[in-house]
Amino acid sequence: MTRVLVIGGGIAGTAAALGLHKAGYDVTVHEAHPDTAEDIGAFLTLASNGMRALAQLGAADAVTAVGFPLTSLRLLDSDGTELTHAPLGEVAVPGLRYRCLRRGELNAALQQEAARRGIRVCHGARLAGVTDGPHGVAARFADGSTAHADLLVGADGLNSTVRRLLTPGVRPRYAGQRVFYGYTGTAPDADGTGVITFVRGSETTFGQAVSPAGQTYWFARVSTGPLPVGGSAHPSPWREELLPLLRKDSTPAADVVAASQGPVMVTNATELPLGTVWHTGRVLLIGDAAHAASPATGQGASMALEDAVVLAKALRDLPDPQTAFAAYERHRRPRVEHNITVSGGISRGGRNPARPGPVVARPAEPDEALVRQLAWDSPLSAAPPEQP
Repeated sequence: MTRVLVIGGGIAGTAAALGLHKAGYDVTVHEAHPDTAEDIGAFLTLASNGMRALAQLGAADAVTAVGFPLTSLRLLDSDGTELTHAPLGEVAVPGLRYRCLRRGELNAALQQEAARRGIRVCHGARLAGVTDGPHGVAARFADGSTAHADLLVGADGLNSTVRRLLTPGVRPRYAGQRVFYGYTGTAPDADGTGVITFVRGSETTFGQAVSPAGQTYWFARVSTGPLPVGGSAHPSPWREELLPLLRKDSTPAADVVAASQGPVMVTNATELPLGTVWHTGRVLLIGDAAHAASPATGQGASMALEDAVVLAKALRDLPDPQTAFAAYERHRRPRVEHNITVSGGISRGGRNPARPGPVVARPAEPDEALVRQLAWDSPLSAAPPEQP
């Protein structure tokens, strides 16, 4: 049985492990963090395409046990006037509805599903080096231990150690916005469970969704310079920095943030350059390690889940790893780099009223080509079909 090391136990890594195990591979996941609580303060949304990928991995039930569904989207202008209120994603299929949840909850759910299937997840294993040889690959960890396998998948996120070892010159770059995240226990003018509301403000893009327990999950994107070195750990009063910008508009956003409980997280919107190297020899990058985008389209987690399915199918259906890695890249690169371009364009155009752009990617109908690509029982070809 072919052995695979997955570096990174987040969304991309654990999902890849689930897919590879389903395809018949012997998989071990090595995660640098000591537990599943990485980024537990931030939340994310899984779009319909991400939920479809989870279903193909057999992991949808594990994820729908946490978080809550989103079924419609409201868009307000800076005066609080409703511009649109429409269904969100493939809302007619309950299993494909958008889902809002904390990143740590998603990591934990996927890792628990991996453990249930007998996949080994090793925490506290921080990668220090990789040796790629003609007969296998070896990973060396900071504690002095090593692991050997036939293939290695780098799924260790935006600041990937695997990518740094593979392509030392590639660095994430700032995409033009800071992103604030927080939670409010009792928010005024709550929109009700199942609705995500976006506010296209004069200085910010703001979003909120209310959980079944009545807690409001909110975020704000602000076009400004990058965070000081140290990021969200920098001792700045983030709530007080954000509130004056929100109060320029006649919307509920400022009241929601003013009533927030607990710390406010702040991160840089970042992205990777197009055309970066994804694989060499027996080593392959997936998820944010390969194609991180700014969060403006809300597609990062869903794209990582798609990666996991396509990679597993490529290694299952094609004759050798090099052919499989090349096919995986041909299938995935156009889609994920389009997302980098679109999401970066939204982030950088955030202050330009003449080019407000979309606030979220919300396909009304499923992408039939993507549906076929993700279908577990459909073989993956060495090359994707030509685009019309």
